[in-house]
Amino acid sequence: MSDSEINFIIDGLKLKGHEGETILHAALSNGIYIPHLCYNPSLKPMGACRLCLVENNEGRLITACENHITEGMEISTSSHRLDNARLTVARLLVANHETDCLTCAQNNQCKLQEITSYFGIDEEKMENLRYSISEIPQDDSNPFFNRNLNKCVLCGICVRTCRDKLGVSAIDFGFRGYETKISTFSDGPIIESNCVSCGECVEACPVGALVPKDINKPTREVKTTCTFCGVGCGLYLGIRGSKVISARGDPEHPLSQGNLCVKGRYAFKFINHSDRLTKPLIKVNDQLVEASWDEALEYAARRLRQFKEKEIIENSFAAISSARCTNEDNYLLQKFTRMVMGNNNIDNSARSCHAPSVAALAETLGSGAMSNSIDEIDDSKCLFIIGTNPSQSYPVLSMRIMDALENGAKLIVADPRDIELAQQADIFLQHNPGTDVALIMGLIKFIIDEDLQDTDFIQSRCGNYEELLESLEEFDLNTVEKITGVEVDKIKEAARLYATTNPAAIFYSLGITEHSHGTDNVFALSNLALVTGNIGKPHAGVNPIRGQNNVQGSCDMGCLPDVYPGYQKVKDIKVKEKFEKAWKTELNEDMGMKMPEMIESALKKDLKSLYIMGENPVLSEPDSTKIINALEKLDFLVVQDLFLTETAKLADLVLPGASFAEKDGTFANADRRVQRVRKAIEPLGDSKPDWQIIAELAQKMGVDQGFNFNHAEEVAAEIASLAPIYGGMFYHCLEDEGKQWPCYHEDHEGTSILHQDEFNTETGKAKFKPLSYRPPAELPDEDYPFVLTTGRIIYHYHTSTMTGAVEGMKDLYDQDPVELNPIDAQKLGLEDGELVYIISRRGKVKAPVKITESSPEGLVFMAFHSPNTKTNILTNSACDPITKTPEFKYCAVKIEKIS
Repeated sequence: MSDSEINFIIDGLKLKGHEGETILHAALSNGIYIPHLCYNPSLKPMGACRLCLVENNEGRLITACENHITEGMEISTSSHRLDNARLTVARLLVANHETDCLTCAQNNQCKLQEITSYFGIDEEKMENLRYSISEIPQDDSNPFFNRNLNKCVLCGICVRTCRDKLGVSAIDFGFRGYETKISTFSDGPIIESNCVSCGECVEACPVGALVPKDINKPTREVKTTCTFCGVGCGLYLGIRGSKVISARGDPEHPLSQGNLCVKGRYAFKFINHSDRLTKPLIKVNDQLVEASWDEALEYAARRLRQFKEKEIIENSFAAISSARCTNEDNYLLQKFTRMVMGNNNIDNSARSCHAPSVAALAETLGSGAMSNSIDEIDDSKCLFIIGTNPSQSYPVLSMRIMDALENGAKLIVADPRDIELAQQADIFLQHNPGTDVALIMGLIKFIIDEDLQDTDFIQSRCGNYEELLESLEEFDLNTVEKITGVEVDKIKEAARLYATTNPAAIFYSLGITEHSHGTDNVFALSNLALVTGNIGKPHAGVNPIRGQNNVQGSCDMGCLPDVYPGYQKVKDIKVKEKFEKAWKTELNEDMGMKMPEMIESALKKDLKSLYIMGENPVLSEPDSTKIINALEKLDFLVVQDLFLTETAKLADLVLPGASFAEKDGTFANADRRVQRVRKAIEPLGDSKPDWQIIAELAQKMGVDQGFNFNHAEEVAAEIASLAPIYGGMFYHCLEDEGKQWPCYHEDHEGTSILHQDEFNTETGKAKFKPLSYRPPAELPDEDYPFVLTTGRIIYHYHTSTMTGAVEGMKDLYDQDPVELNPIDAQKLGLEDGELVYIISRRGKVKAPVKITESSPEGLVFMAFHSPNTKTNILTNSACDPITKTPEFKYCAVKIEKIS
């Protein structure tokens, strides 16, 4: 739809609309009702119901949903012929529809009810229109919604939503004539289909055929930001009394546009779960015993003072902050570590995921975050998706990709597994795992050899180009094919499509970063974008997709051992002096320990005390047996969380934090958008907001000044005063919608696209990085012949601390299977669902087999969500040398039948 204005007439009224707007949309926008049933503004019109018929100035009956307004067009919405045509259709729809309106979940929201009222349909006049049809059993197999096809009007909205917005196609029209119905494959229950339970079809259904199982209406709603992945969807939490009873998408949100995934829509029940921690727990004789807050904080202060007083402060205390907690929570934990405990030993879960993005992009471009915005995806021309599976990990972002494809975008997908988006791709590059550098550098070499590079951009805005050219000599395409397994012709085809479709955007995630050469992988992607000039302009860029709701924010807040809030360097004397003046204390100028270094230090008994807020490293980190051993060697372990996690069970002190629904704050999503989190209910039991716990602990330790905050808004104001990129992130500036950093002052609109004028580097220019290919740290051999790669599944969030508390989620997915190719399964004599041992050099786990062609021969896949499976017992703690990010995506395993 363009901005060009169109003048048209409906029923004699002179109206205005926009070029490309349908008659129906233009009418509704002008407050004129035209009956409709199969229309949904987010879907391509289908014209199936024929209820939106209108009469044009030529006397033809046309569908208002499919035809566009034109200059001077005259439309009539009512005439004898028109009304008769529509009334006949409406009566046929109503005649065989169930009439239990008062008890139907869609009562007063039903489009058929609306149409019946509009036409004034009388039930007595429809007896002769009724026909005999078999009753269809209700399908209540899904834990979150019911399907009653007896109420279905065959509008097709659910089919189109599932196919066109999600790319899932779990349902379609089935059978013929009077027997036509919406069916799954083989007409089985919805739970047996490939439905992902997102509830988008339920939200879109205009009648009562698809309804939530829980139909209680809230008494009030609170606008907030989703607490799961890094997309940062807008939602409304529905409240009744002191409980959250519903969640719905915010239709005005610029990124999510009212869409939610299964977690965002249905996983809110963890908030009021009976297993939530509600009181502090102190370990006494190896048992965790309830304590008052005063007792718990006095105990923590007394123990922590011992480590503060030790001669080698750097090795005595460390803290791990949380990608689940707010910016305000994270800010105070790093402040506590630096100001109260006297060192820079603060890190967060980005160490295990996107630290290579931060390090590599900061060096080459000057900023380690997504360069562009998620709301640009819809109008993209070319998308290169590599090392990420958005359909499973970031479902709403995947919907935006589907929107882009509907708008004509080209799609290149590169992944060792045949992921869902590969089915939608123009080109699919199924490369061997761990060979990303070779593949990307091969693409670059062909682009330059064919003179497809952006020479003007390279000369005016980049440096180190000659060094890049020299390093490309080892990446001739025949060598690249041998390393990656991708045919030369396909490499050429993908390179040409990316280089010639302007603009082109790169999106990647942990399949790029979680390698022992993860930083090199990101360097390679930066090179690719720079050589084609796809940086600093709309619909382009290098875009790391953050996995957790506030992993971006935890880095922004300085929860890293080398930077203060806003990525201001610890070793910069002027920065240090600025924070010393603001916090009125001396600060340590030595860089702190990264998370893997904390674990190694604990194993050596150098690190004495660890404070973990909102993370569960026993399940989330590689070689988890080693993690447990390290935590058990500590003198004092504090864990602050919502539930008694596997990590919390090892703690000397457990502190109950508040969930996102119980506190105010902000999250920063993947595209640097800082958004408000709003308190909807009071904290459960005696739990407290995390920032408040930290502030009270600091005061118990005798540090009153700097921690005497009364509200999270005051913490946010201090952040704005000290971190220039957050200079305008005051709560009153974020009320309507979020802003993207850098946002330097209150009147600043924020920055949607980075690097438009210059790069934030010493020279102001971007930097090419010469690279060589390095294989993964641990290769398969005769003893361990398979490669294991890990990832996320749509139904759970990280280690499933929150989603695992929701029964419906566990009904859908409760154990991490090992996915392997049919040929490998046949060689091993394995059947689908059979329990096997998966064994690495670090340990073994038991899991059921899932036979799938998504995994190529020799590659097996496991998620890491289930506390029953404990997949990370297997993974390799070998790290990227620059960032110390572990190689989750590649380790050698063997599979054994269980006798």
